Amino acid sequence: MKKKVAIQGIAGSYHDIAAHSYFPEEEIELIGCNSFREVIATIRKEPSIVGMMAIENTIAGSLLQNHELIRQSGLKVVGEFKLRISHSLVALPGTTIHEIEEINSHPIALMQCNDFLDTLPNVKLVEKEDTAMSARWIAENKLKGHAAICGKQAAEIYNMEILAEGIETNKRNFTRFLAIADAWLAEEMIEKEEINKASLVFALPHAAGSLSKVLSILSFYDMNLSKIQSLPIIGREWEYLFYIDLTFLDFTRYKQALDAIRPLTKNFTILGEYAEGKQSV
Repeated sequence: MKKKVAIQGIAGSYHDIAAHSYFPEEEIELIGCNSFREVIATIRKEPSIVGMMAIENTIAGSLLQNHELIRQSGLKVVGEFKLRISHSLVALPGTTIHEIEEINSHPIALMQCNDFLDTLPNVKLVEKEDTAMSARWIAENKLKGHAAICGKQAAEIYNMEILAEGIETNKRNFTRFLAIADAWLAEEMIEKEEINKASLVFALPHAAGSLSKVLSILSFYDMNLSKIQSLPIIGREWEYLFYIDLTFLDFTRYKQALDAIRPLTKNFTILGEYAEGKQSV
């Protein structure tokens, strides 16, 4: 039976690659969505579906809206995968790089290839909603003189020719993707003995030292704070939600740490407890 995975984007997108990398031994039925909000809605409509959602990039930073979407959805983080992002310039077969007049791609992908694009000063850059969609659009419409920045897989799927590979400026370009699922399915997917990471969110009183107290307690219990991100609470001026990721070796001490910080926080929520993800080469 195929595993249904909802992603933002289409076949050949980096979300597609992340989904197949996260479930390497399983046959996947990809459910392409136009937005991250649609990914959430798809899972809530059919709880047997797993979602794959980008949460941060080593160059562009966090996707802040996705933190909030997961919190508001009530879905659980069941795992993660850190994908090495390598961009290619692709065009219709037979096209040479000197014939390119316009390059289409997602704005972040364009930004990540600035040094390469500076070598093509006369080419028009046009932002599109997705990398793979840009390649498909050019292929379907047979747009000569157009090129897309996307992954190699998209070029193969849409029969595009690769004009240049590895055009990203920073070769340490990784995106972290979260696997998310309905709470009942999460219970089935997570191996309890493998849990060594957690994603949490909470608010704090608007008082001096409130955050430092929480961080001191986490340090005392040997929790490794791998990420902290704050977002303003709409309608409550100068109050914030804090999203944190913890890694740990001892699950019992992790639970003790939560018991210790919970009374100091407001709206404390565990977004997910899971195994720390692998990183592609």
